[in-house]
Amino acid sequence: MGGGGGGGGWSSIGNLRSLEDKARAALNEGRRNVFISFAMEDEDEVNLLRGQAKNDNSDIEFNDFSVREPYDSQRAAYIKERISERINRASVCVVYLSDSTAASKWVAWEVSEAARLGKSIIAVHSKTGRPAQDPAWVRTHNVKVVPWSDLSGHLK
Repeated sequence: MGGGGGGGGWSSIGNLRSLEDKARAALNEGRRNVFISFAMEDEDEVNLLRGQAKNDNSDIEFNDFSVREPYDSQRAAYIKERISERINRASVCVVYLSDSTAASKWVAWEVSEAARLGKSIIAVHSKTGRPAQDPAWVRTHNVKVVPWSDLSGHLK
């Protein structure tokens, strides 16, 4: 009587995840998975950055893992947990650096969380948008600060 099949590895969870990872990598075509940290006051500028990443004529290419809309919760622990999951799925944290960002406690937490998770962190600013003084987290976490025009070279 021939008893049960020897299990062709297709049904195991590990092999399925491996196939998913390979498919995801092929679809991403070498693009970095990026979490964008920013102050809500800078949302319009960040949306321009997101738009450039989708433009075929732009050198900036990445998959955006950042939060699109604020989480609907007053519970800081819940919000931090959700944001931490997104940062963890990204390979790099890009921080839009402005006067508003420098004053944001949430951005400071996101940068610290990215550092805790071992993610690369790059702060990007427009030609006129860099604050007069960098926030303390730039020094604390040894964050590289680059102009927007140079971001693509640092994401490769």
